[in-house]
Amino acid sequence: MPSFEDKYLDVLQNIEMAILSVYRQHKDLLDYDVDRVLNLLWTEYRKEQVGKETPVPALNENAQLVYDRVKDVCEFRLGRPSKITIKGWFASKPKPISVDEIMDCLKRIRKSVALWNKEGGRQGYLYFIDNHID
Repeated sequence: MPSFEDKYLDVLQNIEMAILSVYRQHKDLLDYDVDRVLNLLWTEYRKEQVGKETPVPALNENAQLVYDRVKDVCEFRLGRPSKITIKGWFASKPKPISVDEIMDCLKRIRKSVALWNKEGGRQGYLYFIDNHID
């Protein structure tokens, strides 16, 4: 049976590319901002499952960029309308996944943020993905 990372590699990479695109434009982005956004999105999807509304988040500029880009990726991977165009990111439209699967992917990336932040400091996770994703 494939590992979680193997099964959802494309989704995890899509989310991390969205994060990395902000970091490469804003080198002052912190792991804290990324973790906060991932937790916020996980909470939004959880509340959606139980029919509750989520207030619009108050985020700093960098975190807002991460939020917007990661949310677009998540919505696209859920098969919902998003700002992502097929041409720029994907060769074809991927098969939609469930909200539970998106939540699991967000949770998995949060674990990576925690690990690399502990290893490398305030931007440890961002340094790691910048050096491992093209």
